[in-house]
Amino acid sequence: MQSQITIRPAVEADFQAVARITVDSYLAAGYFDSADHPYMQQIQDVAARAAKATIWVAERDRQVVGSVTLALAGEPFADIALPDELEFRMLVVDPAVQRSGAGKAMVEAIIAHAKSLEGITGVALTTGGTWESAHGLYRKTGFKRVPERDWLIPGTDIKLLVYRLDVQPT
Repeated sequence: MQSQITIRPAVEADFQAVARITVDSYLAAGYFDSADHPYMQQIQDVAARAAKATIWVAERDRQVVGSVTLALAGEPFADIALPDELEFRMLVVDPAVQRSGAGKAMVEAIIAHAKSLEGITGVALTTGGTWESAHGLYRKTGFKRVPERDWLIPGTDIKLLVYRLDVQPT
Protein backbone atom coordinates (compact mmCIF):
# COMPACT_ATOMS: atom_id res chain seq x y z
CA MET A 1 0.00 0.00 0.00
CA GLN A 2 1.26 3.49 -0.89
CA SER A 3 1.92 5.84 1.98
CA GLN A 4 -0.12 9.02 2.28
CA ILE A 5 0.50 12.09 0.13
CA THR A 6 0.66 15.45 1.89
CA ILE A 7 0.06 18.69 -0.02
CA ARG A 8 1.72 21.74 1.53
CA PRO A 9 3.21 25.12 0.59
CA ALA A 10 6.72 24.85 -0.80
CA VAL A 11 9.59 26.16 1.31
CA GLU A 12 13.04 27.17 0.12
CA ALA A 13 14.46 23.75 0.99
CA ASP A 14 12.06 22.25 -1.61
CA PHE A 15 13.10 24.47 -4.52
CA GLN A 16 15.86 22.21 -5.87
CA ALA A 17 13.54 19.18 -5.87
CA VAL A 18 10.76 21.21 -7.51
CA ALA A 19 13.15 22.34 -10.27
CA ARG A 20 14.41 18.78 -10.87
CA ILE A 21 10.92 17.25 -10.94
CA THR A 22 9.65 19.97 -13.29
CA VAL A 23 12.50 19.43 -15.75
CA ASP A 24 12.37 15.64 -15.50
CA SER A 25 8.63 15.50 -16.08
CA TYR A 26 8.62 17.98 -18.98
CA LEU A 27 11.49 16.13 -20.69
CA ALA A 28 9.99 12.68 -20.00
CA ALA A 29 6.68 13.82 -21.50
CA GLY A 30 8.47 15.12 -24.59
CA TYR A 31 7.34 18.72 -24.06
CA PHE A 32 10.88 19.95 -24.69
CA ASP A 33 14.03 18.40 -26.16
CA SER A 34 16.44 20.01 -23.73
CA ALA A 35 16.63 21.52 -20.26
CA ASP A 36 18.47 24.40 -21.98
CA HIS A 37 15.32 25.66 -23.75
CA PRO A 38 14.59 29.24 -22.56
CA TYR A 39 11.23 28.25 -21.04
CA MET A 40 12.85 25.30 -19.28
CA GLN A 41 15.48 27.67 -17.86
CA GLN A 42 12.72 29.96 -16.61
CA ILE A 43 10.70 27.25 -14.86
CA GLN A 44 13.83 25.94 -13.12
CA ASP A 45 14.17 29.26 -11.28
CA VAL A 46 11.80 28.19 -8.52
CA ALA A 47 12.89 30.97 -6.15
CA ALA A 48 11.86 33.63 -8.69
CA ARG A 49 8.54 31.84 -9.26
CA ALA A 50 7.92 31.53 -5.51
CA ALA A 51 8.47 35.27 -5.11
CA LYS A 52 5.55 35.96 -7.47
CA ALA A 53 3.24 32.96 -7.06
CA THR A 54 2.10 30.28 -4.65
CA ILE A 55 3.88 26.94 -5.08
CA TRP A 56 2.66 23.77 -3.41
CA VAL A 57 4.42 20.44 -3.19
CA ALA A 58 3.16 16.90 -2.92
CA GLU A 59 5.17 14.93 -0.39
CA ARG A 60 5.27 11.20 0.35
CA ASP A 61 7.53 9.73 3.03
CA ARG A 62 9.14 13.16 3.49
CA GLN A 63 10.14 13.22 -0.20
CA VAL A 64 8.85 15.88 -2.60
CA VAL A 65 7.22 13.98 -5.46
CA GLY A 66 5.34 16.77 -7.24
CA SER A 67 4.54 20.45 -7.38
CA VAL A 68 2.07 22.96 -8.75
CA THR A 69 1.93 26.74 -9.11
CA LEU A 70 -1.24 28.68 -8.24
CA ALA A 71 -2.23 32.16 -9.43
CA LEU A 72 -5.18 34.51 -9.37
CA ALA A 73 -6.17 36.90 -12.17
CA GLY A 74 -3.73 39.78 -12.48
CA GLU A 75 -0.85 37.98 -10.78
CA PRO A 76 2.41 37.49 -12.73
CA PHE A 77 1.93 33.72 -13.21
CA ALA A 78 -1.72 33.92 -14.29
CA ASP A 79 -2.00 33.24 -18.02
CA ILE A 80 -5.74 32.74 -18.37
CA ALA A 81 -7.45 33.28 -14.99
CA LEU A 82 -10.61 35.32 -15.10
CA PRO A 83 -11.40 37.48 -12.04
CA ASP A 84 -13.46 34.67 -10.49
CA GLU A 85 -10.95 31.87 -11.13
CA LEU A 86 -8.01 30.24 -9.43
CA GLU A 87 -5.53 29.10 -12.10
CA PHE A 88 -2.99 26.37 -11.68
CA ARG A 89 0.08 25.82 -13.80
CA MET A 90 3.09 23.55 -14.00
CA LEU A 91 1.47 20.64 -12.22
CA VAL A 92 4.22 18.02 -12.28
CA VAL A 93 4.86 14.65 -10.69
CA ASP A 94 8.26 12.98 -10.58
CA PRO A 95 8.32 10.53 -13.52
CA ALA A 96 9.56 7.83 -11.14
CA VAL A 97 6.25 7.91 -9.24
CA GLN A 98 3.73 9.07 -11.83
CA ARG A 99 0.30 7.43 -11.63
CA SER A 100 0.69 6.96 -7.86
CA GLY A 101 -1.98 9.48 -6.88
CA ALA A 102 0.17 12.59 -6.34
CA GLY A 103 -1.28 14.49 -9.31
CA LYS A 104 -4.85 13.69 -8.29
CA ALA A 105 -4.10 14.66 -4.67
CA MET A 106 -2.77 18.05 -5.82
CA VAL A 107 -5.79 18.71 -8.05
CA GLU A 108 -8.19 17.78 -5.22
CA ALA A 109 -6.30 20.11 -2.83
CA ILE A 110 -6.49 22.93 -5.41
CA ILE A 111 -10.24 22.45 -5.79
CA ALA A 112 -10.74 22.47 -2.01
CA HIS A 113 -8.61 25.62 -1.73
CA ALA A 114 -10.58 27.35 -4.51
CA LYS A 115 -13.83 26.64 -2.66
CA SER A 116 -12.42 28.45 0.38
CA LEU A 117 -11.53 31.63 -1.54
CA GLU A 118 -14.04 34.46 -1.54
CA GLY A 119 -15.24 35.41 -5.01
CA ILE A 120 -13.79 32.33 -6.71
CA THR A 121 -16.31 30.27 -8.67
CA GLY A 122 -13.97 28.23 -10.84
CA VAL A 123 -10.57 26.64 -11.31
CA ALA A 124 -8.89 27.01 -14.70
CA LEU A 125 -5.80 25.52 -16.29
CA THR A 126 -3.95 25.37 -19.57
CA THR A 127 -2.48 22.15 -20.95
CA GLY A 128 -0.78 21.04 -24.12
CA GLY A 129 -2.88 19.53 -26.89
CA THR A 130 -1.05 16.19 -26.87
CA TRP A 131 -0.71 15.74 -23.11
CA GLU A 132 -3.22 12.90 -22.89
CA SER A 133 -2.35 11.68 -19.39
CA ALA A 134 -2.95 15.20 -18.06
CA HIS A 135 -6.24 15.46 -19.97
CA GLY A 136 -7.37 12.20 -18.37
CA LEU A 137 -6.59 13.47 -14.87
CA TYR A 138 -8.46 16.71 -15.47
CA ARG A 139 -11.52 14.94 -16.90
CA LYS A 140 -11.54 12.47 -13.97
CA THR A 141 -11.52 15.32 -11.48
CA GLY A 142 -14.46 17.06 -13.15
CA PHE A 143 -12.81 19.63 -15.43
CA LYS A 144 -14.47 20.48 -18.74
CA ARG A 145 -12.85 21.78 -21.92
CA VAL A 146 -13.42 25.44 -22.74
CA PRO A 147 -12.24 25.48 -26.38
CA GLU A 148 -13.22 29.11 -26.96
CA ARG A 149 -10.47 30.07 -24.48
CA ASP A 150 -7.69 28.01 -26.13
CA TRP A 151 -4.66 30.10 -27.07
CA LEU A 152 -1.33 30.00 -28.86
CA ILE A 153 1.99 30.40 -27.08
CA PRO A 154 3.17 33.83 -28.27
CA GLY A 155 5.59 33.58 -31.18
CA THR A 156 4.74 29.92 -31.88
CA ASP A 157 2.08 27.78 -33.51
CA ILE A 158 1.70 25.72 -30.32
CA LYS A 159 -1.93 25.65 -29.25
CA LEU A 160 -2.74 25.29 -25.57
CA LEU A 161 -6.06 23.91 -24.36
CA VAL A 162 -8.08 25.42 -21.52
CA TYR A 163 -10.05 23.44 -18.95
CA ARG A 164 -12.32 24.79 -16.20
CA LEU A 165 -14.13 23.38 -13.20
CA ASP A 166 -16.99 25.30 -11.59
CA VAL A 167 -16.76 25.29 -7.79
CA GLN A 168 -19.26 26.24 -5.13
CA PRO A 169 -17.84 28.00 -2.09
CA THR A 170 -17.92 25.99 1.12
